[in-house]
Formats: sequence, C-alpha cells, structure tokens
Amino acid sequence: MKELDLWTEVVGQPQAVANLRAAVSRPVHAYLLVGPRGSGKRALARAFGGELLAHRLDGADRHRLLDQVRREEHPDFHVIQRVGAAISAEQATAVVREASRTPTEGDRKVIVLDEFHLLADAVAPKLLKTIEEPPEGVVFLVLADELAPELVTIASRCVRVELGSVPFTDIVERLIFEGVPRAKADEAALGAVGDLGRARVLATDPQLAFRRQLWADVCLRLDGTGHRVSRQVDEIGAAIDNAATPLLAHQATEIAVLEERVAQFGERGSGRKDLEARHKRELRRHRTDELRFGLAVLARRYRDAVVTAERPTPLYEAVAAIAATNEALERNPVEKLALQALFVRLPPISVE
Repeated sequence: MKELDLWTEVVGQPQAVANLRAAVSRPVHAYLLVGPRGSGKRALARAFGGELLAHRLDGADRHRLLDQVRREEHPDFHVIQRVGAAISAEQATAVVREASRTPTEGDRKVIVLDEFHLLADAVAPKLLKTIEEPPEGVVFLVLADELAPELVTIASRCVRVELGSVPFTDIVERLIFEGVPRAKADEAALGAVGDLGRARVLATDPQLAFRRQLWADVCLRLDGTGHRVSRQVDEIGAAIDNAATPLLAHQATEIAVLEERVAQFGERGSGRKDLEARHKRELRRHRTDELRFGLAVLARRYRDAVVTAERPTPLYEAVAAIAATNEALERNPVEKLALQALFVRLPPISVE
C-alpha cells in the first residue's frame, strides 16, 4: 500500500509546511493560518491535522485515518464553516460544545475554524476562552484570509503561520501534474491570480479564452458614452452567468439527492437550510472569482499599454481605478453599478 502523504497536497507553501511539520512532535493548543483565498490553508490544515491524529498509528490504520482526514470525514477532525454571511454566535456555541466532547478514536481532536475572518459581531469573545485554554488533546486550527481587528486578541493566543499566494510556476506545474496540457495550465494559472483552487476550475472551463478576451477588449470598445458602457457591463454579466452553468448543474444534483432523502425520511434533520446557504455562498464566490479574474485581465491590458503610450498618466490612473473597484466589490457586491462607474472612468486604448 502506497503511503498517503497529505503534505504533498499543499502547493507553493514550503515555509508554512516546514513550520507545521516541525510542530507535529510538540503541538500547542492553537494555530492561526493566515493567507489569501486559494493559498492552500485548508489543505495545510488537513495535512497538519492528519499528522496530529495519526501520531501513534502506522500501516493500514494510519492510511485509513489520513484518507478520512483528506476527505474531511474523520470523527475527530471537525471543519466548522459559516452557515450565513458570517460565523454566528450559535455556531460559536456549537464549537465550544464540540471542544468539550471526548475524542472518538484517539487522544486528540482537531477543530478547524474556516474563514474565521468573517465573524459576526461579538462572536470572538465567546470563543476566546475555549481557544486559549481548550480541553486536553484539543488543537484549534484557525484559518483566515486576513487578520481582521476582531481577530487580534484570538491571534495573540495562537501560533501564527503565514501563507502567500501560490506562485504562478507552482500552479502551472501542479496542473500539468494533474493532467492539464501546458498551454491550458498557463492560461488557467494566469487567470487564477495565485489561487490554486480557482486555477483548477479555469483549467476545465471551455469558455475561459472567450471571457478573457471579452474583458481585455473592454478598453478597445469604450467611446465615452453611457450606452456603450452599459452594453459592455451587460455582456460581461451574461458571460459570468453562463460560466456558472456547471456549478448550477452540480447544485441541482445535490438538491435532487436531498429531495429523495426527504421523501424517504422526512424534512426534519435533512440539512436543507444548510445546503441552500452553501449554494448561495458558492454562487457568490463564483461571481467574486469571475470579477477578480476579469479585473486582473483588464488591469494587465492597461499596464501593457503604458510601455508604448505617449501619455501614460491616464493609463496609470486606470490601473488604480480598477484596483479600487476590485477592493470595493469585495466589501459591497453591487457589481453592475460598480462596473458601470469604473468603465465610465476608463480611457479607451486604440490599436495601431
């Protein structure tokens, strides 16, 4: 039996892997993994958590445990995900309750708090005591895209592990290893902006080249009129909607499975509410990813134009405006109005 190594699933983060490998023999009560979305925090949590739980196992028993952790199905490896827009007080109470329970199989329990930068008001104090002094054998792995102000106190009780965006070359190499042709891997990695998970999605997207060109050509089609701006935004919105077709098909399958279960066993405890909330999050993430991808393509087009421009200042200003729009969309996803406001400000680029 080939030995299962979850560390190999963490791509482009050698220092973070080295830090946590070294911590396996003498773990502390809590770790804060901080890095941008798609940097591999969750894969790193699985690798480290699996080693913590398998520390006394070998052979088939070790393989079984690591495989369960890889699938996030081991009874002592708990991943807590937000149900709504943020981790709620109700979820915080459930985390405290879970931490107090005895491990099912061994002498340790690993609790992963995903997207912990998204906390509802006053949730952090509810968890502080438990994370700071958990029951014996409990290790918290707190995952966050950034260190939000409400996280500072909890962060001070954790060992902090930093992750960066996955380097372009590492993404390309991993995609090729997974069977993606080099040209497609290069294109997907370029559009992923350091997000390996996003790169995997783009690598199987037949419309990727079309959407990339649609965004790149925005600056060629602007003429200063509101009509042209509105048309560009509508075309991009339609392309984003079309790109969600595979996701919607997958969600429809999950809903059908749920309906069959409800028909057999009844509605109570079916998980419908959680499934609907997850589907909404997935669609929001899809649109956010698509917008980040498109704005990156557009910004690159303006940066390339600077090289030959007689008056580069408006182009630099365009790049800055695109960056500001990207940041604003992260906070307030009124995408149509934001894109219209941006496109009105962008100067056209002529092709000689």
